[in-house]
Amino acid sequence: MRLSNYFLPLLKETPAEATIASHQYMLRAGMIKQNSAGIYSWLPLGLKVLRNIERIVREEQNKAGAVEMLMPTIQSADLWKETGRYDAYGPEMLRITDRGDREMLYGPTNEDMITDIFRSYVRSYKDLPKLLYHIQWKFRDERRPRFGVMRGREFLMKDTYSFDIDKDAARLSYNKMFVAYLNTFSRLGLKAIPVKADTGPIGGDLSHEFVILAETGESEVFCHKDLVEMDAPGDVNFSDDLSDHVEARTALYAAADEMHDADEFAKIPEDKQLTARGIEVGHIFYFGDKYSGPMKAKVMGPDGKEHVVMMGSYGVGVSRLVGGIIEASHDQDGIIWPKSVAPFGVGIINLKSGDAEADAACEDIYRQLTEAGCDPLYDDTSDRGGVKFSRMDLIGLPYQVTIGPRGLKNGVVEIKSRRTGEKQELSPAAAIVFLQTELGS
Repeated sequence: MRLSNYFLPLLKETPAEATIASHQYMLRAGMIKQNSAGIYSWLPLGLKVLRNIERIVREEQNKAGAVEMLMPTIQSADLWKETGRYDAYGPEMLRITDRGDREMLYGPTNEDMITDIFRSYVRSYKDLPKLLYHIQWKFRDERRPRFGVMRGREFLMKDTYSFDIDKDAARLSYNKMFVAYLNTFSRLGLKAIPVKADTGPIGGDLSHEFVILAETGESEVFCHKDLVEMDAPGDVNFSDDLSDHVEARTALYAAADEMHDADEFAKIPEDKQLTARGIEVGHIFYFGDKYSGPMKAKVMGPDGKEHVVMMGSYGVGVSRLVGGIIEASHDQDGIIWPKSVAPFGVGIINLKSGDAEADAACEDIYRQLTEAGCDPLYDDTSDRGGVKFSRMDLIGLPYQVTIGPRGLKNGVVEIKSRRTGEKQELSPAAAIVFLQTELGS
C-alpha cells in the first residue's frame, strides 16, 4: 500500500479523554474514531489489526473442532424471558420495540439463542459433543464507558458454546477451549495467564479468566512465576484428553484480586511470587444446565432416557484484544505490533522523494516485498524524514526500511527493528531476503 493512497488520519496531540496508552495511540495512529460514548468507527489501520486478530482466533477455534456459525445482533426478548434473564440482566441491556410492538434487544451475549438453536435440531447423544461458535458485534450499555476499546459499549466478541451428555464429557470440552486459548494468545504475541474466576450466579467450580500482564491492568494478579514462563501447548491432538496441559497450569497458584487467597499465595517460595496488574482478554466457564434446563434442551441418551445437556461458554474479546496488545507492547514513541497482527509487515521510508535514484530504488523494493508477501506500507509522501520516522514509530510496524541517496551510493539500505531499535545496513537484495525470512512470507 502506498501511503499517498491510504487513509491514515494521524493526530499530533493526544486527546484529553484518552488516559491509557492503547486509547491514546489508537486515536493518534488513526485506528479508530469515536462516534459516541464507547462506540467507535474502525478506520483502515485499526480494521486491519482487528481482522488479523479475528483470523487467528478463528483458526485456533477451528483446530479445536469448533464449528463456526453466525447469530444476529438483534434478538427476540422471548428467549430471554424463557430463561428468566430478560428482567434480571439489568440496564446494560439495550431493549427495543419493533414496529409490531414486539420486544427485542441488542444482544449482549448469546447463551439463550444458541440453546434454542441446539434444541431445535439435536436429538441424540450420538450427535454430541458439539462446539459451536460465532464472532459477532455485541452491545452493553456500560454506565461509564472508558479506556477506548478496552471498556466500550459496542465490541466484537468470539463466543463458543459446548454441548455434552454429562459433566465428565463437558470437562473434556472445557479442556479443549482452555488449550485453544493458550495457543491463541501465544500466536497473538501475548503471555496469557489462566486465573481461577468467580462463576457468580452461574455456580460450579469450572471458570477461568485469561489475563495478560500490563501496568494499566484493571485488576491485580497474584501468581506463580513459572506460569509466565510456560510455553503454549502448541500442536496437540484435540481428540485426546488434554487434562495434563490444563492441570500443569491450574496446579500453580494464580488469582486476580477478587479471588485472591493471601495465605495460599504465601505458600509459594518468595522468589517465585509474582504480583502485577492484569487485563482480562478471555473467559471460559462451565454452567451445566443453567440454560438447557429451563429451555428443555435434551437428547436421548445411551440408556434410552432423555438427558438435559450440559453446557459451557467460552468468550474472547476480539476488539478488546487490540487495546490489550498495545497495553502490553508499546513505548514512548508508539505501538510495537507483534508480527502476527501488525497491519503491515514493513514500512518503506523514502528519505528523498523526487530523487530519481531514491524513487526507483523504493519502487523496486516495494514491488519485491509485495510479491514476497511482506505486505509493505510505502511512505512515498514528500514529508520530511523526521516526520516519516515518527509516523512509522507511532503506527508500530515490525520493520522499517529506510532508503536514501547516501546509502544507495554505498549500495545499502537501512533496516530497523521496531521492537529492539536495532539497525543494520544491507544490500537491497539481502534486505528482501531478510524481511521475507523474518516475516514468514
